[in-house]
Amino acid sequence: MKKFLPLTLIPIFLISFKTYSLPKLSSFPSAKATIYFDFDGQTVTGTSWNGGATFYCQPAVLTDDQITNIFNRISEDYRPFNINITTDSSVFLAAPLAQRIRIIVTPSSDWYAGNVGGVSFTGSFVWGDDTPGFVFTNKLGNVPKLIAECCTHESGHTVGLSHQAKYSDNCNLVSTYNEGTGLGETSWAPVMGNSYYRNLSGWNNGPTPYGCTSDQDNLSIITSRNGFTYRQDDHGNNPADNPTILSVKNTEFSSDGIITTNTDKDAFKINLPKNGLVKIEASPYAVGPNNEGADLDIELTLLNSDMNVVQVYSPQEKLDVSVDTTLMAGDYFIVVNGSGNANTSNYGSLGSYRLAGTYSPLSVTPISQVLLSGEVQKDKHELKWSIIADEPIKSLTLESSSDGAIFNTLTNLSNTEKSFSYEPLLNENIFYRLKVISVTGQESYSNIVPLKRTEAKGSLINITSTVTSDITINASQNYQYQLADMGGRIIKTGKGEAGVSNIHIKNSPNGIYILQIICNSRKTTQRVLKL
Repeated sequence: MKKFLPLTLIPIFLISFKTYSLPKLSSFPSAKATIYFDFDGQTVTGTSWNGGATFYCQPAVLTDDQITNIFNRISEDYRPFNINITTDSSVFLAAPLAQRIRIIVTPSSDWYAGNVGGVSFTGSFVWGDDTPGFVFTNKLGNVPKLIAECCTHESGHTVGLSHQAKYSDNCNLVSTYNEGTGLGETSWAPVMGNSYYRNLSGWNNGPTPYGCTSDQDNLSIITSRNGFTYRQDDHGNNPADNPTILSVKNTEFSSDGIITTNTDKDAFKINLPKNGLVKIEASPYAVGPNNEGADLDIELTLLNSDMNVVQVYSPQEKLDVSVDTTLMAGDYFIVVNGSGNANTSNYGSLGSYRLAGTYSPLSVTPISQVLLSGEVQKDKHELKWSIIADEPIKSLTLESSSDGAIFNTLTNLSNTEKSFSYEPLLNENIFYRLKVISVTGQESYSNIVPLKRTEAKGSLINITSTVTSDITINASQNYQYQLADMGGRIIKTGKGEAGVSNIHIKNSPNGIYILQIICNSRKTTQRVLKL
């Protein structure tokens, strides 16, 4: 809550009146600017609060785990800035007087006449007289999520921010507190509005209650009025200019980063000495499953050595990114940045993340061919496969994808099965592939088969995915094709007729190629490995 009162600067005394042990936590100890969240009870006297009368604030009735959860949520909100979030009074007292604020987290709210979750003075962070703000845990049901949102909200007032309001299309005030929009993981609300019931809360550039055209640029205000600005960038923006090197150790690589501004990009470089399977997970910092408490919606771009985009990964219903792809040997670049989604722009998509992945070199395997075919029969997807291998098969996994890029397990199969049939719940394109593992641990993937739930029989196209001289295509109809290498250079184009035909690539270098087939107005994209 924002409160405007004339204030006379007079001595202030804040005295802890109860011995109370709590976790001593700091988010960025090297920063001078400090916000102290005081959970252990205080006596407040000599302030403009409560008409200047002394009053007592009881300790928050919270466990250490709850306090840590609250601290982690608030710290992530302030992660982009050169400021320390702390629960340690000694850290607060060591900070410059005009670069610190105390927020008392307490169930003692009777002294304040108002049914609010907290209260603070706008701009008080720089007053230099230790005027505190308050968060009332009893008004928030002692729920860590609600308390954390209120803590960031009230401390946001102290660094100069007003409320974020909601207006109709006709510029009529709908609510003083913008409650945001959306459901689930990507639901969003401005933290200076009402962010209690949305997962993704953050800083915003939007209207205040003082007019629908009075946009408030949160980030500009925070970093220009309080004696601190953004943290120093931890990774370069340009993949062509000194990117962070990702070293593969025992098939694994990882790095941590912070997106500090909405123009910040973190660039990484990785070298693959051989053709291989690459899996990457880019996950925002979170306090629980489904990216609970995250502030960063991640977009990841994969580029090849020529700086051509291989793929952009930006799922609309998730905040994290998963990559599962096969790449030929060479240098690749990974660029991470904040993204928007259906509920918000990328303005406040800021915060910390973890980039982790694995690289598994491919070799000539005992599994020489995995051929998957599929068709639609009365709304059922009928999938069949054949495997040519020099040793026994250990396991089969049928995987599906909605975009042909990110695959998840649909079902695990016995090594003797040759087909699978089911009726999808959604009427949309579904991409399938079969993962095969031999008894010696060798992995191989089939071609990708796209099917749609429809009464009409889908066009049937089978493509060999691992070849030595010719790519064999078995098509139910005439088609056009285009073959390119991983650098995007076109190798061959042409037309094929229904039935079995070949694309000759005997004289082309070994590596991975991208084959696009257009058949009956449908495009199929398949990676082909030439050994």
